[in-house]
Amino acid sequence: MKMDFFDLKTLTLIKDTIKLIKYIHGKDIDIENISLDDKKTYELFQKGQTIGIFQYESLGMQKYLRDLKPTVFEDLIAMNALYRPGPLEYIPSFVRRKNGLENITYDIPEMEEYLKETYGITVYQEQVMQLSQKLANFSKGDADLLRKAMGKKIFSLLEKLKPKFFEGGNSNGFSHEVLEKVWKDWEAFASYAFNKSHSTCYAYIAYQTAYLKAHYPAEYMAAVLSNNMNDIKQVSFFMEECKQMGIEVLGPDINESFYKFTVNDKGAIRFGMGAVKGVGRSAVEAIINSRQEKRYDSIFDFSKRVDLRSANKKAFDSLVLAGAFDLMNSKTHRAQYFYELEDGQSFIEKAIRFGSKFQERQNSSQASLFGDALEVRIKEPEFPECNPWSKLDELKKEKEVVGIYISSHPLDDFYLAMDHFISISLNHLGDLENHVNRELSVGGIVNEVEHLESRAGKSWARFTLEDFTDLYEFRIFGEDYLKYRHFLVSNQFIRIRLMVREGWINKETGKIGSPRIQYLNFEMLENTIENNAKKITLNIDVKQLKKEKIDDLQNYLKSFKGDKPLYFNLYDSGKKVKLTMNSRKQKVKITSEFLNELKGQKWMYKLN
Repeated sequence: MKMDFFDLKTLTLIKDTIKLIKYIHGKDIDIENISLDDKKTYELFQKGQTIGIFQYESLGMQKYLRDLKPTVFEDLIAMNALYRPGPLEYIPSFVRRKNGLENITYDIPEMEEYLKETYGITVYQEQVMQLSQKLANFSKGDADLLRKAMGKKIFSLLEKLKPKFFEGGNSNGFSHEVLEKVWKDWEAFASYAFNKSHSTCYAYIAYQTAYLKAHYPAEYMAAVLSNNMNDIKQVSFFMEECKQMGIEVLGPDINESFYKFTVNDKGAIRFGMGAVKGVGRSAVEAIINSRQEKRYDSIFDFSKRVDLRSANKKAFDSLVLAGAFDLMNSKTHRAQYFYELEDGQSFIEKAIRFGSKFQERQNSSQASLFGDALEVRIKEPEFPECNPWSKLDELKKEKEVVGIYISSHPLDDFYLAMDHFISISLNHLGDLENHVNRELSVGGIVNEVEHLESRAGKSWARFTLEDFTDLYEFRIFGEDYLKYRHFLVSNQFIRIRLMVREGWINKETGKIGSPRIQYLNFEMLENTIENNAKKITLNIDVKQLKKEKIDDLQNYLKSFKGDKPLYFNLYDSGKKVKLTMNSRKQKVKITSEFLNELKGQKWMYKLN
């Protein structure tokens, strides 16, 4: 018997999800006894919705799962064994056979007994062991030697076993030609042989995680986020998956959050306080313990009740910056907490002193004599009047303590420009080799900028651009730098058109260097739509052609008179008829405000 032991965080993920389900729904899930023919779970695999599913989350695997449309557990076992270098080439045939698009054939009819579950394709070491015994009278020991030779790629041992295979096969009446083909297939199989028992264990764990994701999506994704809490890129990635699943991820909240991510009573995932920098486990435990009987209703109530030895000023600061106090008072804003008062203290410091003073008196002998009377005597400080931070400043500070933007994103106001006129997101710009001789457009907010000078005295710059997906560092030199340097300002929102060119040729070695970026144009994102939209076409279903709706549109278009052509696509989806017309009288000014109004009125459009 061979045993492999793995330290998998997936097991912790399953355990955490089950705990959340118990806490939120009061249900006990016996994960070891779930049905292996659950329809909802297979639908998840069939749609390739396997992000966060152990062993099945790569883009390639998602594609093959959508093609295969697995319906039984054996399909998942086989895909796990096949999706690796070597056997990958068998997947298209496996998919076609599964879906009845290719005949399932066997070199020898007797092979069907062991190859039926994999549609006539040899996938596992165990199948070779069973077939060698059935076809060539191998003993169990010889069959295991064959497995070992394949698994360890010991070709000298395979050569020793080959005569025995032919001898046994001939004695069972099989022709030399057929046995030769089977053996050749097995020799090729030796380069990627995989044992079914190993693949089954992986598939079983994957099935359990998929079952939880299919039936309890919010609880499962909360556990996924918790188990990746220390990797902010992964948190960002899985938050995007939550968005695709229609699950809202809310920022931390002093009354709802726990140390890890959890799910509130509305089915939204609540950010874990443990993911906020400067808020340790002891601070979170103190916060949770003090709110068990009653929710906090203000920062003063919070400072009076929480253990201030565990929740210190740093924890207060971080929680405010992360938005954990936002829901307690809609009339306040984050800048007020950090406003410096006349005595040089910040308002947060004053709130902590208030709580500390209250707790001291409460614990004194006077508290036992006069009870609640003292609480009335200690007056709560009033929030100072000050200007709120700009939305960008607030988000930047939020990101400092959380690592990502939670409440919103600085680029939200430019979503339409990014959607229509950005050809590639920054997370796909990592390997420039894939984009040589392609014109691309990227956009985002400028973060860090360094204006530098070369040894030869020439100016150049290094700057970081951030979009919804990632950060990317650019370098700009020579005339390009002189031409576009005024765009390189922190917190500026810009769009860049560029061309990826082949690298320079090294004159000494003749080798081509890494691909390089040629800058074609810089522009402000706020001007992108107006600068680049040439015309707009409204798509109108004839069934929606009502006089009131047309009148509303006509009046609305008058507010956006401009010089860009306006077209209409009139279509009848039932009769599959489409008529395209242009507006001779009306031309429009295409701006983000204009497009947002169209979106609000539910007019479908296309930009060119």
